[in-house]
Amino acid sequence: MSLLFLTRFFRNPFRVASIAPSSRALIRKVSDKMDHSAPRVIVEYGPGEGCQTREIVRRMHANSRLFLFELDAQLCRHLERQFANDPRISVHNIDCALLPDVLADAGLPHCDYVVSGIPFSIMDKAKKREILANTHRVLAPQPHAAFIIYQVTNELRTRGHCDHFAHAESEWCFFNLPPNYVTAFYKMRNGVNGTNGKNGKKGVHRANGNGVHAHNGRNGNGAH
Repeated sequence: MSLLFLTRFFRNPFRVASIAPSSRALIRKVSDKMDHSAPRVIVEYGPGEGCQTREIVRRMHANSRLFLFELDAQLCRHLERQFANDPRISVHNIDCALLPDVLADAGLPHCDYVVSGIPFSIMDKAKKREILANTHRVLAPQPHAAFIIYQVTNELRTRGHCDHFAHAESEWCFFNLPPNYVTAFYKMRNGVNGTNGKNGKKGVHRANGNGVHAHNGRNGNGAH
């Protein structure tokens, strides 16, 4: 854990939301939800000091784009320095609800993935609805396109906050402080991701390593 991360947590715990950066196990589970075999437009909400970001950058296609939204000004400057030599990456010290405007300014109608570790469970309800609606709106109408969250609770799925997404898959990551749920909400119901009921709540889908998912017909909350 870096001193910067710890300092920012104690300065603003509700914004940083976790006392420790993501573990390697959690980072792998999040990044495994994305298919980097082709150029993608990727967005990350609340990258902090860049734990998840570094793995995304390591895996992503040479022609991909990555947009980072970080409200903490000091962490934002840290990200700008860290990725200054990578033209694929832009850092934005603004509200992630402005994602549609940022993409439009870049001449991009859609993005392929949105990754988020921001604390939705303690967020103002109106702001939560705004971010979720805008995220859904800008995701590409493609089977792979997904909103991927890692959270202490899975309330975005269990309480229906993301029922406007066609399909969802969740798994538990115990080896993190604290343990997290990793959930992918997909834009499309059909295609490679399959479906089984509202938001995929009765389907378990497994990835075969290249981003293609197959339904195994079991009941449950979904796992990879």
